[in-house]
Amino acid sequence: MTNRIALWLGVILLAGATADLLLNGGAALAFLARRFLDLLDWVVFWA
Repeated sequence: MTNRIALWLGVILLAGATADLLLNGGAALAFLARRFLDLLDWVVFWA
């Protein structure tokens, strides 16, 4: 991965997070965080 690609991916992620916070009150980020924590619990169970 080149620096240019990494920079664009970072810009896209920040734009998506900003849009979610402004348009949706952060509900999508909260949902994804909860689902990620559930995934971690499931993976730890099987480790």
